[in-house]
Amino acid sequence: MGNDSANAPCRPARSADFEGNLMTNLYEREDAYIPRVAAIHDLCGYGKCSLGVAIPVLSAAGCDVCPVPTGLFSSHTAFPGWYMHDTTDILGDYLAAWAGIGVELDAVYSGFLGAPEQVDIIKQVWETYPKALRVVDPVMADHGKVYPTYTPELVEAMGTLANGADILTPNLTEAAIILGEPIGHDWCGTDISDAEAARMIDALVAKGAKHVVLKGIQREGESVIRNFVGGVDCDMFEAANEYLPYMLHGTGDLYCSCLMAAVMAGRSLRDAVVFAGDFTHDAMIVSAKQPDFKNRGVSFEPLLGKVAQLLG
Repeated sequence: MGNDSANAPCRPARSADFEGNLMTNLYEREDAYIPRVAAIHDLCGYGKCSLGVAIPVLSAAGCDVCPVPTGLFSSHTAFPGWYMHDTTDILGDYLAAWAGIGVELDAVYSGFLGAPEQVDIIKQVWETYPKALRVVDPVMADHGKVYPTYTPELVEAMGTLANGADILTPNLTEAAIILGEPIGHDWCGTDISDAEAARMIDALVAKGAKHVVLKGIQREGESVIRNFVGGVDCDMFEAANEYLPYMLHGTGDLYCSCLMAAVMAGRSLRDAVVFAGDFTHDAMIVSAKQPDFKNRGVSFEPLLGKVAQLLG
């Protein structure tokens, strides 16, 4: 076991240092140092999502991924039968053991959670590592509907993670939930204007997020899918990709993991958003060539060389 104090981690620049410019790097990669990222997500035995995506993608970007499993699933929840084990009861001792051996972190990347108490655990991690970059993918809903494992209490708690996130990456349903706006039958849908996207981003920034990537705008009659990015003292910009007419489980996890990979490789937020969109699009094309791909989820393994090239 190495001596952490002998190789003190390169700390990311905090958001206050770069608020005005989306071309500024959120993390400054230095020489041969390998940044450590706590990935706080669930782990699925079958189906491409969560830690099954985050670990290989971030590892390909030269990160030391430190998993914190928020739940164990037999498969992702799109299958008709699945088993879940909630890990909440072990996480306190798990993270205390890290503190006991002097683990240092450069970033904290959270996604799917299993219980409201896990939100408090993430906030405790933030307090323990105050200089670590905070990336929050508020995985809890899509297409106007909340995921089946999410209770109202967990949904409410999840929304509080917007306050303090350096990068928040909600889809339109998740953004509506965080803002207390209608979902279900009254959900606004994915066909929103630039002005409405700007309003939602500004409202999420007012909730305490430093930068927001609003995902999944798809307008009627168009063949592109758009993501909008904005933040504190930043002009909003749009990144668009070809719309592919099929849905795959795990694409949101892949998108955010690729964005995180690019940021930790020292790329700007603008470049990271473009990279994440392009990679996810290409992975969907690869996925469609696999058997039972709509159930299996997103396949990306042949493309990991593109992630490694971020370090070039």
